[in-house]
Amino acid sequence: MDKAKIEKGVKLILEAVGANLRHKDIAVTPLRVAQMYEEILSGQEKNPEDELEVVLEHKHDEIILLKDIALYSLCEHHLLPFIGKAHIAYIPDKRITGLSKIARVVDVLSRRLQVQERLTTEIADVIMKKLKPKGVMVVIEAEHLCISMRGIKKPGTVTTTSVVRGIFLKNQKTRQEALSLIRR
Repeated sequence: MDKAKIEKGVKLILEAVGANLRHKDIAVTPLRVAQMYEEILSGQEKNPEDELEVVLEHKHDEIILLKDIALYSLCEHHLLPFIGKAHIAYIPDKRITGLSKIARVVDVLSRRLQVQERLTTEIADVIMKKLKPKGVMVVIEAEHLCISMRGIKKPGTVTTTSVVRGIFLKNQKTRQEALSLIRR
């Protein structure tokens, strides 16, 4: 990540909106913003598959669900955050991973310029590829600040996206079981 370019860009934006760059609190804003982008976009250069190691060959063949995994990301359309939670269910086929590893995949993928729809798909695809489960379901609920504070200005509006793979796609009963566990 080129922090110097980010600083230069932020300085141009501040000048364009009429900010006084000599004001002591604003003078360091370009550096602060560059450091912030380095942190919140740290997933740009990471491979999410590296986070998802296979821990055990295991005979568990029921749903494993992680609910309410906090996430935040930066919408690539307006560079405003979207903030929410992910719910991830999978049914292993011999392979399981540490529960924190799934949350780490969410972190890596959400710490990129994103759209919620692609984020949901990418999480499901990484889990399917690396763990080769019988199925995976990913549901993300998020509030987009581009809807809350600009444009339509509807704070509290939540966008829900879902992706289902494998048995969750093929078997309505299994999909409904996972959804009822998420809603609890």
